[in-house]
Amino acid sequence: MNNNRKASIEEVISHRLVWVGLLVLLLTALLTILLFRSGYNRQVKEDMSITAQVIATALEEGSSPNLLAAPQEIRLTLIDKEGNVLYDSANQGPEENHLTRPEVQQALETGEGFVQRQSDTVGYNTTYYAMVTPEGNILRLAYQTASTYAIYDSSLPAVVGICLLILVLAMLLSSALSKRIVRPMEEMAEHLDTLDETNVPYRELEPFARAIHRDYLLRKESEEMRAEFTANISHELKTPLTSISGYAELLENGMAGPEAGAQFGGKIHREASRLLALVEDILQLSSLDGKIPEDPSMAREPLDLADLAGDTAQRLTLNAQRAYVTVRTQTSPAPVTGSPKLLDQLVYNLVDNAIRYNQPGGTVTIQTGAQEGHSYLQVSDTGIGIPKEEQGRIFERFYRVDKSRSKATGGTGLGLAIVKHIAVLHRANITLTSQPGQGTTIRVTF
Repeated sequence: MNNNRKASIEEVISHRLVWVGLLVLLLTALLTILLFRSGYNRQVKEDMSITAQVIATALEEGSSPNLLAAPQEIRLTLIDKEGNVLYDSANQGPEENHLTRPEVQQALETGEGFVQRQSDTVGYNTTYYAMVTPEGNILRLAYQTASTYAIYDSSLPAVVGICLLILVLAMLLSSALSKRIVRPMEEMAEHLDTLDETNVPYRELEPFARAIHRDYLLRKESEEMRAEFTANISHELKTPLTSISGYAELLENGMAGPEAGAQFGGKIHREASRLLALVEDILQLSSLDGKIPEDPSMAREPLDLADLAGDTAQRLTLNAQRAYVTVRTQTSPAPVTGSPKLLDQLVYNLVDNAIRYNQPGGTVTIQTGAQEGHSYLQVSDTGIGIPKEEQGRIFERFYRVDKSRSKATGGTGLGLAIVKHIAVLHRANITLTSQPGQGTTIRVTF
């Protein structure tokens, strides 16, 4: 048995509605009793006042207190100004002085007094009403309010029964209401793939729906990219491996002469080199995927993009000569703080890509500098250019504008994807301008 089972929303709502209903029931019962008692006391005071006035009038006309038989529940007491009891319908013997009694004091001060207390004489909760008679004496009536509680006692079973009935109804209604509230959320959970803020049952769930929908789109995009990456990498690895396997088989079977053997060996070497470059780029991308801009494992230090541009131009001079491309540098100080290794690779990949997709006799221009407080690196070429509809995809993995040209130049199709990752890790922005047949300019602003 799992003692740590979490309560469902339906159970929480149902239980809280029951508790709220029970609390409302108790408060209603308490307020009803208080209002009833207040109204009852007000009515008792009015009745006692009328009765006292009638008795006072009879006494004024000379009637004897013994002849003024009050109702059985009412006790009549006649007191002089000094507090001495002149007459008490409940006790015939001598009594203590009543001058200090609250109702007597109120009557002497305001003309009438109304007090409720526990009577020491008769042992009941008693309501006292006192008034000053025309003769100057105090006429006091005492009403034994045990009859008030008797009303409560007689109605108590009915009240308890009604409370229990209301409690049962509250439980049933809270259960039905909570199910009605929760059901749309359960239906929403069954259709998370199509969930957005326009089809949620409650306004409070819109932020949740937006987060779920965004997460769903990201996961879907990630799955699509993973599937595409898997397909692409399988194809990219299969092509050189097939070539290597084919040439190696020819050599193994002795089907190639000395000249052909050397030729096949060269092709095997080129395909192996291409395969090695591809594996290195894949490993580099995998390493970059696991990093964030604040990654403590990425060592940063101050450096100048102008220095990286000059070094890269020298390292790629031979590649540029083979492609009949001229590499130029127009640099001015461009200080940044970042990973020397990654930024060097960023510059190298941009320039290498500009050489690969250039035309014989073309040029590659590397520029660095600072503008409005931001250092930048810009690589321009006079190559084949990129159609406008494809410019948004060139930073995707294995995406090539001219696949045949990339194969011929030995490109892996991952260079610009690596550039994008390195720029993100350094919080840099990449902008691209290009015209087919006129060349491409890529600018990285830090």
